[in-house]
Amino acid sequence: MHLPAVPPSPAATVPPRLRGMGKLHLFDMDGTLLHGSAAAIEISRQLGLDREIAELERAFAAGELTPPQFAQRACDLWAAELTELTVAAAFDGAPWLTGIQEVWADIRARGERCAVISLSPGFFVERLLDWGADATHGSRWPALPIREAVDPAGILSSAAKVRIADELCVQYGLTRADCVAYGDSLSDTELFAAVPQSVAVNADHHVSGLASFAYAGRDLREAYELVRTGR
Repeated sequence: MHLPAVPPSPAATVPPRLRGMGKLHLFDMDGTLLHGSAAAIEISRQLGLDREIAELERAFAAGELTPPQFAQRACDLWAAELTELTVAAAFDGAPWLTGIQEVWADIRARGERCAVISLSPGFFVERLLDWGADATHGSRWPALPIREAVDPAGILSSAAKVRIADELCVQYGLTRADCVAYGDSLSDTELFAAVPQSVAVNADHHVSGLASFAYAGRDLREAYELVRTGR
């Protein structure tokens, strides 16, 4: 796949003496930390809207909907019925990979950093802070209960993942050369192209050819081990 050239990281100008040590591990969520699912699917399941969200997901995967359009359609679907309790139930019942908290604890014990960057709503993604992520970045969807329209400027994209990674590098005194990306699909392609190491986790064809490593399974510890051992 031919991808456009990616501009150099702003963090590349950080003087060596000010740069942090170790790595910054950047995790996608939908399809990566969540096995075969996504935040919107899990939320819709709680509301009994499995069929409706499946159609939106199909249209989005086919390129018929942009990220802001998908977000607005999902918000229209959920309307004012969505509450914090529903989101909590969706999060708790989601098919997470095993070993997420153990991996993040090991990363932090080594003096390294881990962050989640996802196109999904921030009110779902931010719950991963309690599991040990140093930072989480999700799209800015309307506050709950949903009574406002989606602001397209708050919805993340593949390019936004690179921008946020650069901002995190500056924050932690690192550069793109210190980053490892974990992802599974089209929204991860630009980040995979921007960093030297990447792991395709249960991935599709969009990133499988770009990744340094490939993992299929349900245990994040095994995917993480590929980075640690280099094989």
